[in-house]
Formats: sequence, structure tokens, C-alpha cells
Amino acid sequence: MSAAAFIIPVFRVLDMALDLYWWVIIIMAVMSWLLAFDVINMRNDFVRSIWNGVNALTEPALRPIRRFLPPIGGMDISPIVLLLLLSFIQMELNALARALIASTV
Repeated sequence: MSAAAFIIPVFRVLDMALDLYWWVIIIMAVMSWLLAFDVINMRNDFVRSIWNGVNALTEPALRPIRRFLPPIGGMDISPIVLLLLLSFIQMELNALARALIASTV
């Protein structure tokens, strides 16, 4: 068996993990808007637990971006930057996987 046969499943798992993280960032952004407009509030235990979980997953990736990119007009665009970065990483992983598959054929 070639090395690509072992690496391709790893790339697929990474791609799925990045997809899942993409949705966690979207959920965090939507929840932050709903909290800001008081559609949902932190007094609800379920909302608070979801927010704490989503925040714990996204904050380590968003914090460095926020350090270099302050809010523009009071709007935090760090989730958009992170989503663009994740898209770039996914495109590169997919291109690398395609190149590995092509080299084994």
C-alpha cells in the first residue's frame, strides 16, 4: 500500500473537522447577534451552557485575530476572517489530497 492510502483518510477527517468548526463559528456569530438584540438572554441555563461551550471552542482562534484586527465601527469581523482562513486551509488540504491521489494513479 502507498502512503497516500493512509494519508487520504486523515485529510478527510481534517476536512470534516474543519466543516464542523465552520458551523460552530456560524452558531457563535448568530448567538452573539441574538444576545445583542435580546432575542435570547443569558438568564436561560440552556442558552448559557450553549454559549459557554461555543465560546470556549471559538475564542482561542478568534482572540489572536482580534488582537490584530480591532472592531470596525463597533462590529467584530474576526469570525469572518477566521471563516476565510478555514476556507483557505480546506482548499489547500483538498488540493494536496487530489495531488496525492493523482500521483498514485
